[in-house]
Amino acid sequence: MTKREKKGELHRGGFGLRTAAALMTAAALLGGCGEETPNYTKQGMEAVAALEYEEALDCFQKAQEAGENEQLLCRGMGIACLGQTKYEEAASWLEAALRAGGSGVQDIDFDINYYLATAYYKAGRPQDAIGAYDAILALRPREKNAYYLRGLVKLSSGSFEEAQTDFGQAVALDSRDYDQMIRIYMALEKYGYKDAGLVYLQNALTENEKSISDYDMGRICYYMGDYENARDYLTRLKPATDYGAALYLGRTYEALGDYNYASGIYADYTQNDQTKAEIYNQLGLCRMKMGEYEEALSAFQAAMNVEDNDMMQTLKFNEVVTYEYMRDYKTAAALMSSYLQSYPDDEAAKREYEFLRTR
Repeated sequence: MTKREKKGELHRGGFGLRTAAALMTAAALLGGCGEETPNYTKQGMEAVAALEYEEALDCFQKAQEAGENEQLLCRGMGIACLGQTKYEEAASWLEAALRAGGSGVQDIDFDINYYLATAYYKAGRPQDAIGAYDAILALRPREKNAYYLRGLVKLSSGSFEEAQTDFGQAVALDSRDYDQMIRIYMALEKYGYKDAGLVYLQNALTENEKSISDYDMGRICYYMGDYENARDYLTRLKPATDYGAALYLGRTYEALGDYNYASGIYADYTQNDQTKAEIYNQLGLCRMKMGEYEEALSAFQAAMNVEDNDMMQTLKFNEVVTYEYMRDYKTAAALMSSYLQSYPDDEAAKREYEFLRTR
């Protein structure tokens, strides 16, 4: 293995600056093709879902010419530009979508503000992103996701204390949202405040000791690095059929260094359920650790065949790295070129592609 190959990094998948509203509302705007009277906005959103951003923009342009709903097509334009990493253009279209909504505040206006905050943040305008979350919270003061995301922007901008205030507000609104507490921990760990993040997890265990499930106890122990207890709690469940138990029990065995046993947990689960891309991804990561590259590739590709999975970027990257480890540099380079067309702002992928082109 070359020195450069040792630096190849696999994606595990994880949390980014995304919004729950964005995920929930995108599907609502999807529609079918072949209608007698075309709905170009719906077709555009279908193209967005397929990562076909140029096609989406063409559909939204046709929607504009056809006089379709201005707010929806401007929103779609903004989302497509986000996908193309044209963040300033995305912000302009999303601002236009808000103006097109009229004087009354509707649910879609909150959704647009979430997208707008993401566009501002990605464009290097954190204060404007914070302003978008401020606008949401001014009208919905119990919007815990907006507190969390505003805190994340503040944290990334170096405002640790202000971020902590927002994270505290988010937790206070729902002290049993363990998913949110884990996201807060992971964000704080990423920016060098792991000990502060652990406090959230420890408080979750202490304050909810009598009501917390074995599953939540197990996964919180996992993130706290208490792998022995995590294993004990999670083995009380049924990992062969329980998605969460399989995912975290497998990860726990990975952390303990037993990749063979972890891969067995993932493989057993896929015998009963072939719809969980993350299980296949973890199985592929284990196979990679064990040097079983053909098996790893099969796992990643099986995950990519799972419909409507939300980790396609991670899977495509891992597929490229697998071919690289197999020394099939030609295939790896071709796949990376395709990958960068869909995810042009991945700087690590750009560096990897330059290396692959020289092989």
